[in-house]
Amino acid sequence: MSMRVIAGDLKGRRLSAPKGTSTRPTTDRVREAIFSMIGPFFSGGVCLDLFAGSGALGIEAISRGMDEVIFVDKASAETIAKNVKQLGIEAASYLLKLPYPIAIKRLAQEERTADLVFLDPPYRLGVLEDAMQLLLKAQILREDAVVVAEMDHKTAAPDILELLMRKEAVYGSTKIVIYEYACAK
Repeated sequence: MSMRVIAGDLKGRRLSAPKGTSTRPTTDRVREAIFSMIGPFFSGGVCLDLFAGSGALGIEAISRGMDEVIFVDKASAETIAKNVKQLGIEAASYLLKLPYPIAIKRLAQEERTADLVFLDPPYRLGVLEDAMQLLLKAQILREDAVVVAEMDHKTAAPDILELLMRKEAVYGSTKIVIYEYACAK
């Protein structure tokens, strides 16, 4: 599958996809739709790309103005590292080759937080809501953070008190739900 960066500083640059069928890269069309929903460009901030796969979502966020991206993926870390290196964005990238619960715990210990989070776990694992709860428990989300959850179009969007559902859209077999973190102020 051929992928490219859609917009920003890295526009048009090619990305490698993980080999095999264990990952399902977000298509260019769906990535474009996601960034149309959350705002096309950013003026800084930290992005967490959990279940990163190829790293395409986090790389797109860097290309569009995020300062740093934290990639988490145990199975596809080599592909992410390759994409980061070929794009020359190593200084703005932090890669954790760990299962998501351990990575979230490590980020909390390091006191790292995020303004934007992409959650695109393998649909068959059914771990989306668990990942969202762990992020909240670990206090990884900054005030007003945006959480983008990708799931099968037939899956009900998780309903979590601290995460306000702002937008929902279906693209083929993929459902995108945009949440905003409503921390107690």
